[in-house]
Amino acid sequence: MTAFSSSPLAHQPPLRALFGLSNGDDSDLWGRIRAAQLLAARHRALLLLAANLSGTALIVMTLNACVPVTWLAVWAVVAGAVAVGATVRRLRSPNRAGGYADLGAMRPPVIEAAALAVVWSVVPVMFGGHLHVTTALATHLVLAVLMVVYAVAMVSLPLMTITFIATTTSTAAVMLIVTGHPAAALADLLFAALLCVSTVDRARAQALLHAAAVTLAERDGTIGLLLRDFDETSPDWLWQTDASRRIVEPSARFAAACGVEREQLAGRPLLEVLAGTGWDSGQVAPVLRDLVTRLRNREAIRDLNLPVMVGSEQRWWRIAASPRRDANGHFGGFRGVASDVTEERTSADKIARLARFDTLTGLPNRLSVNEALADAVATAERERARCALMMIDLDRFKAVNDTLGHPVGDRLLGKVSERLATLLADREIVGRLGGDEFAVVVRDASDPLRVERLARAIIDTLSRPYEVDQHTLYIGASVGVATSPRDGRSAETLIRSADLALYRSKDQGGGVFHAYEPQLHAEAEERRVLEMALRQALANDELSLAYQPVVDARSGTLRGFEALLRWNHPGFGQIPPSKFIPIAEEARLIAPIGEWVVRTACAEAAGWPDGVHVAVNVSPEQLHNPQFVTVVAEALADSGLPARRLALEVTESVFLREGTGATRVLGDILALGVGLSLDDFGTGYSSLGYLSSTRFSSIKIDRSFVQTAAAGRVEAIAIIRAVVAMADSLDMTTTAEGVETEAELRLVQELGCRSIQGYYFGRPLPVVEARALATRHLQTHAA
Repeated sequence: MTAFSSSPLAHQPPLRALFGLSNGDDSDLWGRIRAAQLLAARHRALLLLAANLSGTALIVMTLNACVPVTWLAVWAVVAGAVAVGATVRRLRSPNRAGGYADLGAMRPPVIEAAALAVVWSVVPVMFGGHLHVTTALATHLVLAVLMVVYAVAMVSLPLMTITFIATTTSTAAVMLIVTGHPAAALADLLFAALLCVSTVDRARAQALLHAAAVTLAERDGTIGLLLRDFDETSPDWLWQTDASRRIVEPSARFAAACGVEREQLAGRPLLEVLAGTGWDSGQVAPVLRDLVTRLRNREAIRDLNLPVMVGSEQRWWRIAASPRRDANGHFGGFRGVASDVTEERTSADKIARLARFDTLTGLPNRLSVNEALADAVATAERERARCALMMIDLDRFKAVNDTLGHPVGDRLLGKVSERLATLLADREIVGRLGGDEFAVVVRDASDPLRVERLARAIIDTLSRPYEVDQHTLYIGASVGVATSPRDGRSAETLIRSADLALYRSKDQGGGVFHAYEPQLHAEAEERRVLEMALRQALANDELSLAYQPVVDARSGTLRGFEALLRWNHPGFGQIPPSKFIPIAEEARLIAPIGEWVVRTACAEAAGWPDGVHVAVNVSPEQLHNPQFVTVVAEALADSGLPARRLALEVTESVFLREGTGATRVLGDILALGVGLSLDDFGTGYSSLGYLSSTRFSSIKIDRSFVQTAAAGRVEAIAIIRAVVAMADSLDMTTTAEGVETEAELRLVQELGCRSIQGYYFGRPLPVVEARALATRHLQTHAA
């Protein structure tokens, strides 16, 4: 037989080369075929182990009744040990995918096959004399199946397969002849011969396929390299080294990519050229160390990206290469291709940065913060330490966006991020979660006081005034803190805990920090359950109105009622408004509920005497909706209630959100003839500007002033007297809330309040009792 010529399909491969006994006429080609053969055998090592162990178990079960147990046990242990040892060695052999294998690599598989064959030959030699016909037949069947498995699984190594089949069959045939069964021996030999011939044929076919694949790959690679070399517009270039990994015959394009002359490249170590200034100091990129390992092991290289210093500029190269060998199989170096992929790498880095960093502030985004937090939690768990998460929400930021526009708001967020960055230590990470929410990951939270100081510093720093586009802006910050592992052992749990703590800080008016407490979770769950129930409250007819009397301060006669919303849930009972009204506002349920309140109160008041009015509390969220004017107008029209008998009570918080049209909505309501009352005056952000911009018909003095004044506090008395004087001058009525004792009554009368509301005159009444009280007022007035 002759070796492969110009085409691997031109001739049959020689048996000596196929068996791994010679290199044929093309050592490089056969080196790659041997690598493919060994790799295929490596992949089927576990299958062969399973066959050997199964065959051993079957022999033991078959012969245990007729062969001494000690003999069987010793043989089984030896057989299993040899099979496992051969499998372990094969699995630990190098992964030669796309590589090269010399002739020496083909010997161990043959030795392993011979060792296994000797072990299996023991069965007919030592145990044959103890077997009867049925047992002997079963034993031969096990051996036959095992040989078939070898022929199928190890066809890529024909010499190994033939060694096992020939040795095992020959021993069994000799024993059959000795025991007087020549026909059975002949049958065994014929069966083995057929398996060996089939193995050789299939091994030749596989070798031809491997040779064709290698040749085609080489041709494609050569053609591609030539095309790249001659294409002046191509960014790729050829390179090759000798066995010492020194550059030989550098191309002009390779030298141009390195920024030197060709003569300066020839003979230099490839790794020195790639490492640049890091060559002498040893400070090289990890991927370059990977390249060193592959070159040392003479492995093929595929699409490896390397950072390369060209002058003072860092570039990125992508290289691919294969080992070169001469006709005798001796290693001659590497030949490969390289290309500059710096622009591609830069674009990929930009895309990755966009995915992980906030484009507005440059801070890590929510994804990066979550990953950093997960890493901090894992590290803290591993080191039995603590980490913390701070959730930050800006106070009054929405007002900046609403009044000055989003561009100013965006620049303000940039200044906020700059201030946050100055407060953090090296191991702390600040990121923007979105909108006006930020987060800080504190990797070392072992000192709770330091975490508290950082939270306070964040609030103080972010609360200082900002100068943006010639505007002086004042905002604040609220902070929620959660610490691992106390408040959560995962990033998700810690985020939820910090968010609940932030919610508590916002609920307390902002400008403070709050640490997570277990009851916050219970409160949040309660809010969730109440919100779900509140969504069905209207449909289930669970809401009702109670009416608290408002009387004349001098005569005590009834002037009207304040309609107060009540919720009686069948399962939870009476739920106080202080608990469900904030939930309704957050869940955006206040609009339909508020509309129901206005319509119900107007319909009820229409049946009262003409002189009795009704007051309805209105949420700021309702007044920021222009459609609310239509709701009021329709409620008056449908009920027939005169507009002068309806008063809407608003709090000062309605004016905090500028630019949202609340003042305009109030003006449209006044145009209907409806009265306006400023509720809880003096407890919030009181300003005379509210009174000058909106024509209120009355001011309600909060019960806290009434109670404090009754206790003799001079400041409270002065405030009430000032409010009454101001209201009189503006032709407004003053109503004192929360009057519960006769002393409080006499005080507010002396101070000049015109109307009184409180438990002293009546608690909130069900609709039937309020209707009866209004009717008695009419009868008393007539009398």
